[in-house]
Amino acid sequence: MRILLLGEYSNVHATLAEGLRALGHEVTVASNGDFWKNYPRDIDLARKEGKLGGIALMAKIYALLPTWRNYDVVQLINPMFVELKAERIFPIYRYLRKHNKKMVLCAMGMDYYWVHESTYKKPMRYSDFNIGDQVRTEPHVIKDQQDWLGTPKEQLNKLIAEDCDAIVSGLYDDHICYQPYFSQKLTYIPLPIKMPSDEQTTLVQNESTSLSTTPTSFTKEDHTKLKVFIGISKGRSAYKGTDIMLKAAEDLLRKYPDKMELMKAEGVPFAEYQHMMDGSDAILDQLYSYTPSMNPLLAMSKGIICIGGGEPENYEIINEHELRPIINVQPTYESVYNELEQLILNPSRIPMLKKQSIEYVKRHHDYLKVAKQYEQVYR
Repeated sequence: MRILLLGEYSNVHATLAEGLRALGHEVTVASNGDFWKNYPRDIDLARKEGKLGGIALMAKIYALLPTWRNYDVVQLINPMFVELKAERIFPIYRYLRKHNKKMVLCAMGMDYYWVHESTYKKPMRYSDFNIGDQVRTEPHVIKDQQDWLGTPKEQLNKLIAEDCDAIVSGLYDDHICYQPYFSQKLTYIPLPIKMPSDEQTTLVQNESTSLSTTPTSFTKEDHTKLKVFIGISKGRSAYKGTDIMLKAAEDLLRKYPDKMELMKAEGVPFAEYQHMMDGSDAILDQLYSYTPSMNPLLAMSKGIICIGGGEPENYEIINEHELRPIINVQPTYESVYNELEQLILNPSRIPMLKKQSIEYVKRHHDYLKVAKQYEQVYR
């Protein structure tokens, strides 16, 4: 099949493309690289700043449109699959719809259904928009609501969702928000992760086996320290909950300076982020999510323990009844503090959690397995 993947979200399309190509499909990825993260793509759709940047990008897309015809599948990472105003995307979508066979929408990241359901229906006990029955009131929450509710973005999202041939969700959180409206065309497929080399995986597993009572080391001098990693997205710390997670980690670092190290990656490109993550024992991520997203899954594939979203619903949707590698936390400072402290004080848990993390990603998120599931949707 000829497949066009438009837009990017945390390396989903770039990784999926590798899997689909390995299955023999012709795949083109066109995206902005997910802003500063700079994920790989075949066609660069990054926008320069200012009004002129928007005009230049629109001109580039209109020049490319004739080449975006006669695909078997065009998949959009989000209704806002290019960096233009929603009003500008309507005609682009209609052109793609007219000149290609099948259109697929990904339910991933910020969109109308996620914002609307989490704000009004509250299908989850907590999310980016609610804690229990209470709607969150932080500035970033209000901004997202104003952005997606009663706006052209809402209209665009509804049009594409109703018109497209299939919708694919990658997180339980997104799936539950689309399900009431599109159960017939909605499919849940785990996020794709390219596993590290067998040599790297074996090294992690061997280290875990040999360190039955101490965490994996970074240096010989610090072999008793738990190495904790946290990635901080530009301008999205409160949205992701990393502000709370970081405070808990920093407080514990002051309490246990001889038992813990803390590494922060802030607004760095993906390649640098991966390099900084390597060798960590645990990653703090996704405070308000039920499900680990791409970054914690990538960490888990390397044998790094995820402290974040691992609710029972996450395991249920993938029919996982044995492995429990994720240290699940509630969206509070106290929960993060307590769970991380327990890991610091009980390093004997680490080898099992590391091994389970690798097995979990291999079992459910391997990019070739995931690509085959997408292939079934496309067919």
